[in-house]
Amino acid sequence: MLVHLSIHNYAIVDHLDLELDRGMSAISGETGAGKSIMLDALGLCLGDRADSGVVRPGSDKADILASFDLSDIAEARAWLAERDLDHDGPCILRRVITAEGRSRGYINGSPCPQGDLKALGELLIDIHSQHEHQSLLKTDTHRRLLDEYAASQELARQVQLAAQRWKQTRNELQRVSSQGDEQRARHQLLSYQLEELDNLALGEHELEQLEQEHKALSNAEALLGACRQVLELCSESDAGNVLSALTASLNRLGGFAGQGGALGEASNLLASAQIQVEEAVGELNRFLDHFDADPERQQYLEERLDSIYTLARKHRIQPGELAALQQQLFEELEGLNADDQAGERLAEELAAYARHYREKAEELSALRAQAAARLSAAVEQEMQALGMPGGRFSIQLQPLDSDEPQAGGLESVEFLVSANPGQPLRALAKVASGGELSRISLAIQVITAQTSRVPTLVFDEVDVGIGGPTAEVVGQLLRRLGERGQVLCVTHLPQVAAQGHQHLFVHKRRDEDATATAVSKLDNDGRIEEIARMLGGVDLTKESLAHARKMVSKAQAA
Repeated sequence: MLVHLSIHNYAIVDHLDLELDRGMSAISGETGAGKSIMLDALGLCLGDRADSGVVRPGSDKADILASFDLSDIAEARAWLAERDLDHDGPCILRRVITAEGRSRGYINGSPCPQGDLKALGELLIDIHSQHEHQSLLKTDTHRRLLDEYAASQELARQVQLAAQRWKQTRNELQRVSSQGDEQRARHQLLSYQLEELDNLALGEHELEQLEQEHKALSNAEALLGACRQVLELCSESDAGNVLSALTASLNRLGGFAGQGGALGEASNLLASAQIQVEEAVGELNRFLDHFDADPERQQYLEERLDSIYTLARKHRIQPGELAALQQQLFEELEGLNADDQAGERLAEELAAYARHYREKAEELSALRAQAAARLSAAVEQEMQALGMPGGRFSIQLQPLDSDEPQAGGLESVEFLVSANPGQPLRALAKVASGGELSRISLAIQVITAQTSRVPTLVFDEVDVGIGGPTAEVVGQLLRRLGERGQVLCVTHLPQVAAQGHQHLFVHKRRDEDATATAVSKLDNDGRIEEIARMLGGVDLTKESLAHARKMVSKAQAA
């Protein structure tokens, strides 16, 4: 509930600090004193729009701070925790508006957008006035109130989750299916390309080996000629060859074997050269003995390499990259196969979610239909007591024209009213009279307050256009609401003010330089005097004071 409201430099309020209690707080005051200023300032903390005109003249900014006790508001605590805005102690909402028109919002000291103030504020306070802040004008609120009255909040949450899961699965299935034609074409292409690569059956290091062998075969004639020429020069030429020259040289130096030194070293080197040339000749002969210049083999190599090169050009890669490409295409094809399986799985899940949704939604619809009749009768009875004889109230459950699961269930929920006899039932949002709308809202809140998630209700001039016994009934209803939570009521009727658990008096404080609004919490004597003033005007009489005392005593004794 709202425990503290601090207003600085807002409109004609210079400085105001107000402690608020549980129960019903009646707010009254002089005409023009600004009874609604507190509620307007509170609305800014709850995310209402603001402009620079709200800043008190001569001040650079208006600063409004509202503190809430969230002990009994689990939904608000969860909202804060999800955003890491929770902390020990009261929840503090703050709004600062500068004279230049800039606005800043804070939740527990952390800057936040106006939308967050509004979202959190809807969990804390329901303001009933003659403007759009009323949540009862929203059909979403109608559905929520009916579900709370039917004690079906958990079932409604399950229906919402089932619809969300269905839509998420449907979207994923559509994503997979929308790629169907394209994927099938891609699957066909990949299968063909992989078949080509599989048929090629390129072995590891095969390309390198093929190229080396092909190069050797292509140069066979030149290679054979070179080998034979070297053999001729080294050992076979009758006109002279390397080996015969080395042998002759060693023989000539052999007669001087004992000389040693450089001559001996030269002899050793020539002997070593002779051995190496002989070994080279042996290797060349072995190569020539085993060399097979097979034309058929060469043709096979050329055809095999041509197949490899052609497939590489087709994919615009180097021949050595074919193996990596084959693995890449294989993995992509496996992924497409997995998508096909995922599509089948998603289709099965979608059907299962649809069945689950239908089961829960039909159960919810049955509970709503039963509760709608009871709630309609109860609200209509309260309307009769609130000075609307012949007034009617109905809850319309309209089946949705949609084959898709909807988060709110199988039907829309809308409150319909007729404030006067003979008038047709119309949507609550289209009721013309602000006073009637406030009283109808009051009747609805009285019935649903025990299950409502909003602990603080604010009624601004709900007694417009009523008087006499009806005004007393309105006061009694507001007091009943206050006994279950917290009610703030701006009123000009003594019958309503007398029912309050506490009374706040709004008045103007004047000095030589300026006029400001002040709010006082009245004691019992001050309260009786204020109600007497409301009964009989500025001049208090014994009769008006006695009447006021009787009204307060009667309300407290009830």
